[in-house]
Amino acid sequence: MRLAVGIATRGRAAILAETIAELASQTRAADELLISHVGPEDVGDLPHHRPDIRFLCTTPGLPRQRNAILEATEADILLFLDDDFFPAPPYLAVLERVFAAHPHCVVATGTVIADGAKGPGIAPAEARALLAADRPPHDPLAVAPHFNGYGCNMAVRMDVVRRTGIRVDERLPLYAWYEDIDFTRALGRHGAILRLAGARGVHLGVKQARTAGLRLGYSQVINPIYLARKGTFPWSHAIPSAARHLAINAARSLFPEPHVDRFGRLKGNLRGLLDLARGRVEPERALAL
Repeated sequence: MRLAVGIATRGRAAILAETIAELASQTRAADELLISHVGPEDVGDLPHHRPDIRFLCTTPGLPRQRNAILEATEADILLFLDDDFFPAPPYLAVLERVFAAHPHCVVATGTVIADGAKGPGIAPAEARALLAADRPPHDPLAVAPHFNGYGCNMAVRMDVVRRTGIRVDERLPLYAWYEDIDFTRALGRHGAILRLAGARGVHLGVKQARTAGLRLGYSQVINPIYLARKGTFPWSHAIPSAARHLAINAARSLFPEPHVDRFGRLKGNLRGLLDLARGRVEPERALAL
């Protein structure tokens, strides 16, 4: 089984280098490592030191960058990692064994033991300490059905991707809110989505080069409705998701966290609601904000 790791990145060369260095600790090395970027500043001096890595220069936007990786790889299994996700050393070995043991599995997502995206972020040293202190489960190959693959660490069976032609939706711009749900649940129509107990890691949640609050807030409202209309995100999830983020941003905009543009997100939420009232469900409109 040929296993590739694909990373889409932009504007975060320093943390990308940390993640690449962390991958050297895998007990089962990747057969291929692909990095999709927009300009030379995104990857720093990595191309000079790592001739084994395939660097794919493409147009900006997470969906486009991930699609470039899907088109380029010849692997059997492709693991998408965020440029700030540190996998535990057994991650790839567990991933390979699970895909071999479960031929019906089309998407696998690991266990995130700490997620900096839900807070101020996690420093690389802290992430490494968390991994060192983590205790793996009794059965490292244990799996359970899951709703979707989590974009910071999600693997796909490439023969299904090639056969179906399913790609990441490029109408979801920039950071592409919920693009992982759309992509993996579309694949999930052709097999199982599994969560892996033994493939573990830390998502640092680095805030640098993230989507501006106004645009993200707009996507928080528009994208779930767009995906519900596509059929990849149930209405029973889409409406509560949009309402929940609107309520959170409204409540916290009074006393915002220093690392979150709550007021900007709230303004984006309201712009999204206005467009919904006008019958406009166009995710790419976030680019005009």
